[in-house]
Amino acid sequence: MYQDSIVLCGSNAYEQKYYLNDNFEALPEAIKDELKIMCVLFTEDVGGILTLVFEEDGTLYFQTEAEEGDLLYDEIGSVLKVKKLQSEKAELLEALELYYRVFFLNEDPSELLDEE
Repeated sequence: MYQDSIVLCGSNAYEQKYYLNDNFEALPEAIKDELKIMCVLFTEDVGGILTLVFEEDGTLYFQTEAEEGDLLYDEIGSVLKVKKLQSEKAELLEALELYYRVFFLNEDPSELLDEE
């Protein structure tokens, strides 16, 4: 499904762990901190696993999942929380997409800014 995608970061409520892809270590500390807080609070709230994934075209996608039989996972809450984060963190998410497209897909930043 995500054959040509790159994981940015993720949080796992089962293992109580957070992961940031080493390829994104150059991001400013404030951005890395904000991603960590966002992901960890998400999984603390609804459970399961949250992964932020860049698709092949540079779009940032929220992927959520839960272990089979996890009765505590809030699937409806998960969908609502993703929509809320996409709205509240729109500026951050757009900046991350721009960063990815420039530094990983080698797109011209001036052309990307003209698209907006």
